Amino acid sequence: MKNTRLLLSALLAGSLSATLLTPVWAQPAQAPAAQVKQKAQQQKADVSAYHQGVLQDTQYGYVQGVQVDKALVWKGVPYGTAQRWKAPEDPVSWKGILKTDKPGPRGIQGTAGNTQGVEDCLNLDIYRPNTKENGLPVLFFIHGGNNQTGLAQLPYMQHFAESANVVVISINHRLGALGFNPLPALKHGTPQENSGNFAVLDMIQGLDWTKENIANFGGDPNNITISGFSSGGRDVMALLISPAAKGKFQKALSFSGGMTTSKPAWAQKIFAQHFAPLAVADGMKKNTKEAAKWLLQDKPEVAAYLNGLSADRVAGAFGGAAIRMEAFPHLYTDGVVLPKDGFATKSYNQVPLVMVTGTDEFSLFMKGDPYFASAIKDKTIFTDPVKHQEYAFANKYGGKLYGLFNAEESAEIMKSAYGDAPIYTMSIAYGNNPELVGKESAFLLGSVHGIWIPFVTELATNSVASYPKNAFSNPGALALRKDIQQYLGNFMRTGNPNGKNLPQWQQWTDTTNGPSSLIVNATKDKAVIDQSHTHTTIKEVLDEMAADQTLTNAQKKTLIQQVMNGRWFSSQMDARFGCHSIFDTITRLSP
Repeated sequence: MKNTRLLLSALLAGSLSATLLTPVWAQPAQAPAAQVKQKAQQQKADVSAYHQGVLQDTQYGYVQGVQVDKALVWKGVPYGTAQRWKAPEDPVSWKGILKTDKPGPRGIQGTAGNTQGVEDCLNLDIYRPNTKENGLPVLFFIHGGNNQTGLAQLPYMQHFAESANVVVISINHRLGALGFNPLPALKHGTPQENSGNFAVLDMIQGLDWTKENIANFGGDPNNITISGFSSGGRDVMALLISPAAKGKFQKALSFSGGMTTSKPAWAQKIFAQHFAPLAVADGMKKNTKEAAKWLLQDKPEVAAYLNGLSADRVAGAFGGAAIRMEAFPHLYTDGVVLPKDGFATKSYNQVPLVMVTGTDEFSLFMKGDPYFASAIKDKTIFTDPVKHQEYAFANKYGGKLYGLFNAEESAEIMKSAYGDAPIYTMSIAYGNNPELVGKESAFLLGSVHGIWIPFVTELATNSVASYPKNAFSNPGALALRKDIQQYLGNFMRTGNPNGKNLPQWQQWTDTTNGPSSLIVNATKDKAVIDQSHTHTTIKEVLDEMAADQTLTNAQKKTLIQQVMNGRWFSSQMDARFGCHSIFDTITRLSP
């Protein structure tokens, strides 16, 4: 840590007492003797915190975290400030010691009238092993939630920092229409601000903070792996093509990510439609048609109106997207933060990349779809042969398409532009064995969206809440957890996941019979890991769907056009089977 002697001297002198962060008006009146005693006690506590390693320096002030089990943890550390629809700026420096033992505020989120969080939410959590080691690899993690919901503590990364012997940073960033907004009236700032990709700029701000400060927490500022889950994984993939993120990380790890972007002109129309009811309610226009037209105009009064809306009304303007970009378009191909040709660009930030998926990623979203909701609630999904088979069909093919989207398809798209940087893909197949996860979970969820979380973090989340309590604590699951953690830790250190006592994980290639995904699973007794050499295409999955005789054509059409359509992974399926597609919409509405 830099300036350690100066810090210790300041502590001994009592000049960095944490009480400096308590306003004078909030401090009770004390006699001189009591004040001297309190100062001495605080001085002793500060020195103790320094020796425990939880008191550290940043460019903006000192932070004091806590020791939790075998880790040192700092929560809610400011990495920037955010004015509405502006690029983030550096944090405001503080005097004294900032207590960072509780989570910072999440980005404001929720439905209209039922929001939580704050607009200026740029803070991060730091986890590291409770050791004296320095120069540890750094994981920079972006949470999931469709870039509309979520928070830095989901998933909780402390145990991974301990087990993999790395430093983990997990960030809060702006969400929803406060994190992304492409409307023309707001495009009067810097070229980066005019992109509308404010949340991506937050992530880049967080990377800059990490580069500048992480050495003080034992991390290597020249060995940063960007990582994220679901929408956070898609953000990772977007950072791989972002000119603004060039040189800010050395590796990338995407959990259930895949490639999605939005065309700004198309997104503007959708944003105008969602803000139009607010404008009508506020008397700006008589009806939503006029309001949407007005909101698309580049006029000062439109900008003033949007900036005058309360944060909770902005946050509540969109409902949940259910992995449909049409419901909340974001990651705009503006030509500055993200290239105009999106993932077709030839200018990738070429770093070693790992992409991880489950084999049944669509099950979580299908389980919540209205088409199956009542049958799942009353459990007739297990007794009604028609509903049971329909669910099995949609789960099987939705899972295959979503899995390809998360890994194989992305690798295929990148192959001509990614240079010599290695790509590794992993498919987690754990979750389909009723003996390990229960009959209901095996059928309804399987290797669900988020299946990686209990293996990497050692903690379960809502994705696997219905699995039996011991589903991830049997000897086989524990062995698989250890192997996955070692693979990822090795990758963070060297860009190669392989290591001692691990089955060989080969780089993905597009050659016939060349290595594809590492398939990981477990019996009740041991981990089962195999390197696949099979490359499946979307066309092959769609051909299999068309030939499937377990349902009638009418049943298949209903499921394809009502349950599976319009999703991130479904563009080719939508085109082939005549569904309404977000990509059809893009073509129709874009100039």
